[in-house]
Amino acid sequence: MMLSLNNLQNVIYNPVIPYVGTIPEQLEPGTLIVIRGHVPCDSDRFQVDLQCGSSVKPRADVAFHFNPRFKWSDCIVCNTLKNEKWGWEEITYDTPFKKEKSFEIVIMVLKDKFQVAVNGKHILLYAHRISPEKIDTLGIYGKVNIHSVGFSFSSDLRSTQTSTLELTEISKENVQKSGTSQFPSNRGDISKIVPRTVYTKSKGSTANHSLTCAKILPTNCLSKTLPFVARLNSSMGPGRTVVIKGEVNTNAKGFNVDLISGKSKDIALHLNPRLNVKAFVRNSFLHESWGEEERNITCFPFSPGMYFEMIIYCDVREFKVAVNGVHSLEYKHRFKELSNIDTLEIDGDIHLLEVRSW
Repeated sequence: MMLSLNNLQNVIYNPVIPYVGTIPEQLEPGTLIVIRGHVPCDSDRFQVDLQCGSSVKPRADVAFHFNPRFKWSDCIVCNTLKNEKWGWEEITYDTPFKKEKSFEIVIMVLKDKFQVAVNGKHILLYAHRISPEKIDTLGIYGKVNIHSVGFSFSSDLRSTQTSTLELTEISKENVQKSGTSQFPSNRGDISKIVPRTVYTKSKGSTANHSLTCAKILPTNCLSKTLPFVARLNSSMGPGRTVVIKGEVNTNAKGFNVDLISGKSKDIALHLNPRLNVKAFVRNSFLHESWGEEERNITCFPFSPGMYFEMIIYCDVREFKVAVNGVHSLEYKHRFKELSNIDTLEIDGDIHLLEVRSW
């Protein structure tokens, strides 16, 4: 299951505001709430409340109060109401909401926090102060026009046991940290690396079309999981997809995702988001030297602490990269022998949750 805003369930169209409605299923990690609407020209504020019930007197607890304001300076105020008392406000001044403009709010429920994107851009994180399983009601109030409210309840984030497809993760115990490495950084000698993963046949997959999936259990400590190195069970080529799911560390400087030709040690695609300078650097390491960096991007998609799903799609002429369902960049192939690309390496300031390829 990819992060998709197209197959929403239980969609409510043009609700009358104030709107108070029951959320049809429990909010488990991975659930998305998608609200599309428009800010009228005379709006001073509106709010989206994830509530524990709909009682007015006494007022129901509000686990997550998301409140764009337009009166003095534009901002978004987030808070929690517990036993009819507001907690401390968390204020975001970099707000995407504008009067007379449309918006799409995506609230993603994670294990320890909510993550909010507006118009495809990450906006804020809000740590749970009330457990999300207590939330059963959605309230929308204030001066706002809402076109639709929808939910996506199906997700891979619910359990760590979903889809163990085929994978060859490379064991790091056997990586010799020797100076003989031909990689630009000391990555160890790939020839000494031994696959250690058990193969399982996934439902509906045929022998000639192998799906690879590494599920890294969150219980693993970070030093064990990174650097993550895996063999692609079938080599790269047009139509191939690699998906990486993870969480950016709160103090992250950057991380890298490399697609490598194991034979020549060339790095066909080096993706290097640098959070400290908000640059999404792309390059290739061919014939033992780095090429020219590509950095142009409309919107830097990563932020400290955020959950992400990065999709790398191999096309005939280029790689295409999307983050959290939004297209981010293209990278024209510099390394032309696509079928020689057989290794994926991930390292840096992230907590890696899942890697798959098909």
